[in-house]
Amino acid sequence: MGDLISDQQLTWLCDNWSTVLFLNSNEQGDSYLALASSKADQFAGSDISELSRWLAERENSWSFGYLGYDLKNQLEDLDSNNADRLQMPDALFFIPEILIRFSQLGQMEVVYGEFSGFGQTKGNFKNEFRPIRWKETKDEYIKNVVKLKEHIQQGDIYEVNYCHEFYSEDIDIDPCQLYTCVNEITKAPFGVFLKHEEFYILCSSPERFVKKEGSRIISQPMKGTVKRGDNQIDDLKLKNYLEDNQKERSENVMIVDLVRNDLSKVAKRNTVQVDELCRVYPFKTVYQMISTVSAELDDGQSNINAILACFPMGSMTGAPKVRSMELIEKYESTKRGVYSGSIGYINDRGDFDFNVVIRSLHYNSSNRYLSAMVGGAITSKSDPEMEYEETRIKANALILAIEKCTK
Repeated sequence: MGDLISDQQLTWLCDNWSTVLFLNSNEQGDSYLALASSKADQFAGSDISELSRWLAERENSWSFGYLGYDLKNQLEDLDSNNADRLQMPDALFFIPEILIRFSQLGQMEVVYGEFSGFGQTKGNFKNEFRPIRWKETKDEYIKNVVKLKEHIQQGDIYEVNYCHEFYSEDIDIDPCQLYTCVNEITKAPFGVFLKHEEFYILCSSPERFVKKEGSRIISQPMKGTVKRGDNQIDDLKLKNYLEDNQKERSENVMIVDLVRNDLSKVAKRNTVQVDELCRVYPFKTVYQMISTVSAELDDGQSNINAILACFPMGSMTGAPKVRSMELIEKYESTKRGVYSGSIGYINDRGDFDFNVVIRSLHYNSSNRYLSAMVGGAITSKSDPEMEYEETRIKANALILAIEKCTK
């Protein structure tokens, strides 16, 4: 089956709606298209208390949106002082005026709103090539990994997720076409195209943050990555390598323990359990090691309380979480923003599903700044050179998509 929505259709949607959010499962579940005008009921800001009230007052409605990583500053005594060229709101939620669901088989259903079909915009937009630059040199990245390992050896932390940015300045690019390129390469199960005013997020995430159905809540932390092989034999060898890699397993298990602790804050007593530990899953360009932790949500816990109890997700911070985030702020040079935050929805029954915003491009069409961040978990066993190479593997699909669109 081809793309549910073409880049021309996305362009038409963006021309006609202030906010366009496409949650694309790539045939691994339902996909959603949520549309809103500038007059729609929405929250855009950084106050968690106000956001919680806004969501509580709309608990019988579908709401879509994101939580940016830097909301951490209201959950803990932290701050964010690194450079921010994107200037996206820390949080955005809205009530769609039109909501469309696509089944796993691609069947389209208008959940509500008046939708007469897709138009198409056939523009003559020509993407500009601009150099892709890395915020840090390889030597700078490796030096910071060495320093973070010293913190681990001193008992300051056990593990930390350290990221760095690549970017392009003064770039005119069609975000709809670029998203289509990214999605063709990755076919990720938690893909996202988001346009809100001048801001765009093009996400090819393989990772679920948290999902709730009824009273059951699950989180699926992902730690451990290896590229796919060029042939069947090499591919199997790489899969086996990841399955047997004790460093990757220890990274994953540490985050599983953190997630268990987070869920216990909002779960019924003795209901937190590990359903699956360190299973290796295939994706189009990489293998990933994923675990599943579940619990029964305690009576009286709101949806936003349940989500924020686990936020930011341990797979993007480290352990202990607060100290790891302090060191992230110290050694990284770019404000994370929506990267390593979460995008998803809460439905009219109170169920929700949110991803982890990784493998994503972020674009501000006003200042023409295109940005992405990639990273990985640093532990006592980390080889700085190999950690650097892992970030390049994670960046490959995004860079390939940019190059493909700007040829």
